[in-house]
Amino acid sequence: MAAESRVLSGRYRVDEPIGHGGMASVFRGYDLTLGRPVAIKILDAELSRDNAFRTRFRLEAQAASRMSSPAIVRVYDAGEDAEVDDSGTTRPIPFIIMELVHGRLLKDIIAEGPVPIPDAVRYVDGILEALEYSHRAGVVHRDIKPGNVMVTDAGQVKVMDFGIARAVSDSSSTVAETTTILGTAAYFSPEQAKGDVVDARTDLYSTGVVLYELLTGRQPFRGDTPVAVAYQHVSEAPIPPSEIVETVPRALDAVVLRALAKDPFQRFPDAAAFRETLDATVDGKEPSRRQVDTLSNTLYGPDPRQAADTARALRQLSTDPTMKRTQAGPPAAWIWGGVAVLAVLLISVLVWVFTLRPLNIVPSGSRIVPAVVGMSYENAEQALNEEDLVAKRVDTPSETVDDGTVIRSDPDAGISVQKDTTVTVYVSSGPEMTTVPTLEGLSRSDAEQALDDAGLTLGQVRSEQDPDTEKDVVLSASVSKGDKVSKGTAVDLVVATGTVTVINFDQEGYTLDAAKSALAELKLNVTVDDDPNCAATDPRAVKTQNPIGEVPIHSDVTLVSCSGGANTDQPGDVGGDDSGDDGQ
Repeated sequence: MAAESRVLSGRYRVDEPIGHGGMASVFRGYDLTLGRPVAIKILDAELSRDNAFRTRFRLEAQAASRMSSPAIVRVYDAGEDAEVDDSGTTRPIPFIIMELVHGRLLKDIIAEGPVPIPDAVRYVDGILEALEYSHRAGVVHRDIKPGNVMVTDAGQVKVMDFGIARAVSDSSSTVAETTTILGTAAYFSPEQAKGDVVDARTDLYSTGVVLYELLTGRQPFRGDTPVAVAYQHVSEAPIPPSEIVETVPRALDAVVLRALAKDPFQRFPDAAAFRETLDATVDGKEPSRRQVDTLSNTLYGPDPRQAADTARALRQLSTDPTMKRTQAGPPAAWIWGGVAVLAVLLISVLVWVFTLRPLNIVPSGSRIVPAVVGMSYENAEQALNEEDLVAKRVDTPSETVDDGTVIRSDPDAGISVQKDTTVTVYVSSGPEMTTVPTLEGLSRSDAEQALDDAGLTLGQVRSEQDPDTEKDVVLSASVSKGDKVSKGTAVDLVVATGTVTVINFDQEGYTLDAAKSALAELKLNVTVDDDPNCAATDPRAVKTQNPIGEVPIHSDVTLVSCSGGANTDQPGDVGGDDSGDDGQ
C-alpha cells in the first residue's frame, strides 16, 4: 500500500515523508478522528522484525508520553499496525503519533553560518528548559544534538526524539544498555564513549557540545572516525571557544569548559544550575584569561595533550629497533628530562589517587537514599525513617501515575546524604484538573483559544443549522461550562453553519399561509408577489419562490401566488335540440 493512502489503525492517515532518523521515518499525517495534523514516526521495515528494536521503540513512546512541556515535542499516541509485503508475509508497523512542529532543525540553522551569541544562548536555554523538565520526570534524553532540536517559526525551542531515554531511577539493565551504544559520537559524553552508566549529567555534557558548536561553528572534537572522536571526548581538553572566535566572551568559555568536564561531578549539578549560569553570562562580569586557564587546568589537567605526546615519544624510543645510538651513552639532558617526566607522571598518579572519590564506601554519618518511586507515601515515609532520613511530602499532579503514588524523590535514590536529611517525596495527586470555560456564543477560533488557555484540547467539531446564529459560532459543547475535568480532556463542539434550508413549497403542496409560517420559523424575511395572470385558489397556493435550498440566515425569500379572478366562460352545447320531430 502506498504511503500516501495508508491509514494506521483506521485513524491516522500517512502523508508525505518529512524526515528520517537512525531507526525510524517521520511522515506528515492527519488524525481522522480529531481532525488535526500530526507527525507520524514509523519504525524502519528491517528493524520492525527485530523484537529488541520494537521494544526500544515502545519504550520511546512510554518515556516521551510523560513529557508535557512547551519545550518538548508532544507525543499523543502510539500503537502497532500490520501490512502484508510482496512476499505475502505480514509485517508489524510500530508507530508513534507526535505533535507536528512547523520550523527548522537547529543543525540547519548552524549550517547556514555564524549564529549570533544572543541567539546561541537563547537556543541552549530552550534545550536546558526541556532537560530541566525531563530530568525532574526521571528521564534522560541521551542523544542531545542539533538534529534533535527544532526552532519553531515563532522562535520556540523544542527538543524531540527521546528515542534512547531511560528512567534515571531505574538501575536495572535496559534495552539501551544491553544493545549497541546509541547517540552521535560528536556529542557523546565521556561516560557514553566508555560504555559506563549514564545519568542526567550526560545530557548536560551534550548540551555543552551544542553550545560550543553554536559559538564557534564547529564541534570541540573532530576526527576521521567516530572512534577517534569518542577517544578525544575521554582524553583530550577542548580549546576554549574564545580562542577560535575572538568575539566570544570569556564568561561563556567558563560555562562551556564546566559543561564539558570529563568528570560528571565537576559539571553543573543539574540543568537548572547550567541554565542559571548561562543566563548570568549575558550581564555578568567576564573572567580574566588567567581565570579561564586556571579553570581549564582544574578540569582537564595542566596539559593532557602534551603529556600524551611525551609518553608516545618515550614508547617509540624504547621499542623502535630502527633508532640507533650515535654515542656510548645517553646525554645528560636526556637523563634529567626522563627523570622530570617520570616525576611529573608519578605526582599526577598520586594526585589522582588521593582525589579519587570512593564509590562504595559510605561514611558512618551518611545514609543512602532508598528507592521509593512507585510506593505509597506511607511506605515511602517508613523506608526513609528506617534510614534515619526525614520525609517531606509534596503533592503534584500527574497524568500517568495513580493518585497517592510516589513519582520521584529529591535527592534521588542512591544518593549519599547526611543522617536526618530531609528528603522531599513528590506524590501524585492524580490528573491536574481545570475548569471548563464558557464556549457557547464564541467563534470557533475564540473557543479553540479558550480551550487551549484552560489546558483542554479540541475534540470533534460538528456543524448544525441554527436560524439565529452566524457561521462558525459555537452552539453547544460536550461538557458544560464550570465543570471540573482533567487537563488535556478533548471537548467536542457543535458550531453553526450560518445557513438554513428552504424547501420547494410548491412541490410539497404548501398553501401560501403555511409557507409564510414555515419561513417565519426560519427567521427569514418573506415577500409575497401576486400574479394576476393566473386564477387564485382557495386557499391560495404558492406558484413559485426564490430562492430554494440552503441560504444564509435572515435572507429575503419571495413567494409568488396567483391572484386573478375565476374564468366564467364555460363550454356550451353545439347545434340545436335533436329531440323534436323533423318537418313539424
